[in-house]
Amino acid sequence: MSKTRKIAVIVGSLRKESFSRKLAKAIAAVAPENLSFDFIDIGQLQNFDQDLEPAPPAEWTAFRDRVKAADAVLFVTPEYNRGLPGVLKNAIDVGSRPYGSSVWNGKPAAVVSNSPGAGGGFGAYHQLRQSLVFLNMPTVNQPETYIGGVAAMFDEHGALTNDSTRQYLTGFAQTFADVIERNLG
Repeated sequence: MSKTRKIAVIVGSLRKESFSRKLAKAIAAVAPENLSFDFIDIGQLQNFDQDLEPAPPAEWTAFRDRVKAADAVLFVTPEYNRGLPGVLKNAIDVGSRPYGSSVWNGKPAAVVSNSPGAGGGFGAYHQLRQSLVFLNMPTVNQPETYIGGVAAMFDEHGALTNDSTRQYLTGFAQTFADVIERNLG
């Protein structure tokens, strides 16, 4: 049996009925059993300000500690104006500091973007991937996971109703598990 791997889940939307959160939960539901998921809220993080670093806010420290405790990170994000939501970029910045102590360094990662439109969050996906390369996070390269038309994929209880998307996410989750094992052994 494979070793249990703890996955930090960072959702780039704060909305209560967020499609990104629903997608993240759908991925967790179809993932291999050796993956456990820790959904880490980023809405409480104060905006990153280097001047606060000598005595960082407690929320920053708690966030950093939870990410450090994870084996890998799953980012699930909507696209806002062809890019990342500001709250997600802020979380990345908070976790990357102080310089030389990034909580992201070397952690395997996967990115899923989504949109009610057909593009599936292509811009946000690639903008996030660009930051993850700099942060030294080995990332799932294929499949590139953009989920378009997400608004029609869930029932009133938040359950995924689209079978082809469920099958796709099952394969994606297995690929992510394989990337984690390849990088962590």
